[in-house]
Amino acid sequence: MQKILYRKVYEEAVFFIFMGNRSAELNTTRLGLRRWKESDLVPFRALNADARVMEFYPGTLSAQESDDIVRRAEKHFEAHGFGLFAVERKDKGEFIGFVGLQNVPFDAAFTPAVEIGWRIAFEQWNQGLATEAAKAVLTFAREKLGLREVVALTYRGNQRSRRVMEKLGMIYDPGCDFDNPHPLLVESWLKPHVLYRTDWASNSWPVGSRESL
Repeated sequence: MQKILYRKVYEEAVFFIFMGNRSAELNTTRLGLRRWKESDLVPFRALNADARVMEFYPGTLSAQESDDIVRRAEKHFEAHGFGLFAVERKDKGEFIGFVGLQNVPFDAAFTPAVEIGWRIAFEQWNQGLATEAAKAVLTFAREKLGLREVVALTYRGNQRSRRVMEKLGMIYDPGCDFDNPHPLLVESWLKPHVLYRTDWASNSWPVGSRESL
């Protein structure tokens, strides 16, 4: 089995800086995707403490661990011009989770690569919101960032996420199945992961993906 080296993300004291280029914003029919606000922290902690949302992760997250995700997302925006967008519903102005892009943080046969990911509050499931937001993010990646490809990763048995990937027109690449090298997954049943890729050269790019940027 090919050795995949985990590249440890440098951990430092939590220090939120809600500043910098605040212009990164996407809009869909029902959703606004934007940079993070301090007011997102409490509902995001609740989302990450929900075992239903975190079913295919090593476990639920503490408040500190949840806040660290926001800190890293903001640092990623500042360093690369893209990151994990906070998502809110336009009808209620309610924060519901994140959808966005980040550099894959470990070494594998398919890296370096940019991945798309999402995490949506349980109460918002089964409404097509993750797919709607992800379509806008992929359009942003292709047309504004000029990326030639975006990948998506998930646990092999996570059929919900795999369905979203397929709705986005992404293609499963069985030759790149891999064991997730995260230290918390070394002995875990969650270790086997699959890879999906965008297929922008074909006609699989989903209709209606061009939302307001």
